[in-house]
Amino acid sequence: MTDPLRAAGAVVWRGEESSPEVAVIHRPTYHDWTFPKGKLKAGEHVIAAALREVREETGLTVLLGRALPPVHYLSSGQLKRVDYWAARVAADDGFSPGEEVDELRWLPLEEARRLLTYEWDVGLLRALRAAPLDTVPLVLVRHGSAGSRNEWQGDDEQRPLDDDGRSQAAHLATALPAYRPELLISSPSARCVQTLEPYGAELKLEPLLSEEGQDPRKTPAMVREITVPAALCSHRKVLPDLIRTLSGKDVHLRKGAFAVLQRAGGQVVSVERYPA
Repeated sequence: MTDPLRAAGAVVWRGEESSPEVAVIHRPTYHDWTFPKGKLKAGEHVIAAALREVREETGLTVLLGRALPPVHYLSSGQLKRVDYWAARVAADDGFSPGEEVDELRWLPLEEARRLLTYEWDVGLLRALRAAPLDTVPLVLVRHGSAGSRNEWQGDDEQRPLDDDGRSQAAHLATALPAYRPELLISSPSARCVQTLEPYGAELKLEPLLSEEGQDPRKTPAMVREITVPAALCSHRKVLPDLIRTLSGKDVHLRKGAFAVLQRAGGQVVSVERYPA
């Protein structure tokens, strides 16, 4: 079976959570009203693509909230999948009309529903209201590929990322701006530190995230105290139990992959898993 074409976008909202407005765009080529979205570039992370497409089509830099249900439809006879997120405005460089998008409107949900061309976009509006909009992200990362533990001759804590791991870390750094973590916290192990380093922010080392220092009570308690957007990097032996304790969900991550726990009112309201 042929893999679907991939695209990404966002339902961008502003105002009060109880009565938000959403950004709707007009595309003259298709004579439609829809939400900003576009195709992934080769090798581009789906989250980075969503940020880029929203910025290119609207002039808005956004922060991603909950993932919304992906949309599937046929495009020129081929299945296409579009991933969407709820998103808030972080910066506005101003909308510039162009050949692809010639108008942007901020509309209350009911007005947007009447204007939107496609029924699947109306479904996104329903999903937008199905859970809290104003959420705080917690990104939990499994360190990138670091070769074989058995073949490493030194202290395992000093085992570095290999070429694949460095590529995974660079890919992660293109996705993290979607969440603007104010805290970056890592297990002291070199492979964890190196996984977060390409993001370019100051790192805090936390032994409770290490394989040796994890504690089934203290580690989750430490993470629960984090109330700002944050990204944490840890290990296979730590993350599944930590995610289960925080969210009640069973999530297993491959090397370099990450989970995003969106929180509202001290509760986890969504759990998402993304590849490296």
